[in-house]
Parts: sequence; structure tokens; C-alpha cells
Amino acid sequence: MRFDTRLVHAGHEPDPATGALVPPIHLAVTYERRVQDPPRYFYSRGENPTRERLERCLASLEGARHAAAFSSGQAAAVAALALLEPGRTLLACDDVYGGSHELFAMRAERDGVKVRYADLSDPGALGAALGDDVGLVWIETPTNPLLKVVDLEAVCGAARAAGIPTVVDNTFAGPALQQPLRHGADVTLYSTTKGIAGHSDVIGGALVTDDADLHRRFTADRTVTGGVPSPFDCYLVHRGVQTLALRTARQAANAAAIAAALDGHERVGTVRYPGLAAHPQHAVAARQMAAPGTIVSFDYLGDPAAFMDRLRLFGCAVSLGGVRSLVEVPAAMTHARVPRAARLRLGVTDRLVRISAGIEDPADLLDDLRTAL
Repeated sequence: MRFDTRLVHAGHEPDPATGALVPPIHLAVTYERRVQDPPRYFYSRGENPTRERLERCLASLEGARHAAAFSSGQAAAVAALALLEPGRTLLACDDVYGGSHELFAMRAERDGVKVRYADLSDPGALGAALGDDVGLVWIETPTNPLLKVVDLEAVCGAARAAGIPTVVDNTFAGPALQQPLRHGADVTLYSTTKGIAGHSDVIGGALVTDDADLHRRFTADRTVTGGVPSPFDCYLVHRGVQTLALRTARQAANAAAIAAALDGHERVGTVRYPGLAAHPQHAVAARQMAAPGTIVSFDYLGDPAAFMDRLRLFGCAVSLGGVRSLVEVPAAMTHARVPRAARLRLGVTDRLVRISAGIEDPADLLDDLRTAL
């Protein structure tokens, strides 16, 4: 089956007991069995039929064998970061989600791991950063919020040659636009809260891999630490994913229109969007992504708070990938806990604005932006 068909059919097989085209939500915590029976289903912290249906769907979207669903993207990130042994070094993109930055700092403080940040969108930076001490490479592409694009085949290939596993946070692009496992990644991380579920009404996460040993580690970690999503949350994510391709296409088209409208505007500085020809990694994005993405960030040459107050259709809120367009200032919101000096070195200033394009009519969105600008 092709991608769009898998979105609708994978894990959505009719219920064998009733023929229902919408499978039942298995809310059971525990399962009756005889003591001598093999424990196919034992306790829902470990296994649950509704969660397994979602996992079959998520794995199929990258043509992978395994997916593990988690209670949030952060819970999935914690499990992935557990691959890094104490005393070893995490090599990460210098521009990452604020929650990832906090997680790395917490592991460094509590467990003695070391964190090395590098601009992995720069081909020349990898060789200097990839030392013998590195135990895990953490990639975001496009990055949050500066929208740098990392050449996955180059970075994952170099890491694999050195025997180092790679985790790619693919939340910004999503599986409809980019499939990291096909470019050499060992693990793909998703906050399914975002584009996969797509309606800003459920929190979830996932780790997708072809490696059976890694998958066993992730599910064991999840069972022991309890980072499991509820059956109803799994149902909501699975329901949302069916329209992922349609939503992403509209969001990407809206993002491209927004970027074009902002580019060159007298009240706007640098516009960051991989679809613009001036973007430093425009060619890389064109090669490894089906479209340049659904997120735009830019420097507003004025007071961002006043600009956002004038918007009527864009909600001022964190998160992204939902059907409604959102706008935020990372320095004050998603990246507020990242040390100011580190933010400023990257270019995450107090005037940087990030837009997540929704599925509204593009003419209405552009009218709203022009009025606010």
C-alpha cells in the first residue's frame, strides 16, 4: 500500500468480533487468563490492543517494523536518551526544541552525561564534533525554531560508520514530508501531539525503528517507567492520523504563501523557511523532504507582542501542526528556559516569531498578517 492508503488502513482493520469499521477502544487495565496460559495480554501498562493498532499504523508510515507509542513526545525522548550511557557524550543540533534542551541539561546534571552542541546543518561541523566520546547523535530537521535543515544521509551515514546510533526528531516535518529511517537514521522520534494527531486535543509521542533490539529497550523502558498513553489517547491519535496527508499538504501550501508574503516586507527582517531559494539549505530540503514544511519563523522589526495582539485568526499559543494557525515568540514561550546567552548566540532573539500554518483559507491568513504587520 502507498502512504496515503496506509494512513487510512494500517491498524484500522475491521473488528473481527463485530465487523465494526471503527475498532473498539480497549479500556481494560487487566486481562483474565488461566495461570498456565501464555500472557499475550497481561496488564495494560505493558500491552494494550488499542495502542498496538496505533503502533502498527505509525510503523507503517516509515515502512518500519516497530513503533512504540508514549504518553508524550517528552516521554519518548526520555526513552530514546536512555540509549546514552553515563559518562558518554550526546552530540546534538545546536538549535533544538526547548524541552529537549531542558532534558539534556537534566541528564547532564543527574547522570553525568556530557552534551555537545554543534551546527549539524554545516557539513564541516560534524567531523570536528563527532569524537570517540560520543555515544548518541540527536538530530532535528528542520530545527526548532530557526528551521535549519540537516543532511540526514550525510550525518546519519557518518555516525553509522563510527558505530554511533542516531535519533531524529521528525516532529516538525512529520512522516508525510520526511522519513528519516529511509535516510539512515536508527530511530525516529515524534511528538504525535503535533501534526500526526493534528487537532490539538491529545498529547502523545512515539519512537519508530527497524531495530528489534532498540524497540525492546524502548517498550521495556515504557513499561517500567509508566510513560504509556491511555487507550482513548491512542484512539484520538489514530483517528487524527488518517487525514495527515491532506492536512499537511494544505499546511505546507499555506506556510509557503506566508513565507512569500513576509519575505521583503518592510517590517520583517530575516524570514526562515526551507522553501525560500535564499535559505542556506534549500537544496538539501528539496532533496530529502516532499515539501518545505509547515512552519515559518521570522524577525519582526517591532514589538512582537503588539504584532500578535493585532492578529485575529492566528492563535497565540505554543505547539504546532494543528488545524488552526498559531503564532508564538520562542524566547518568551517554547524556549523561555533556555539560557538567554545560548539563545542569543543562535539567533533566537526576543523578536523572533514562529508561525505554525493551519488549514484555513490562505487568503484569510494573508489578510490577517498584512493587517497585523
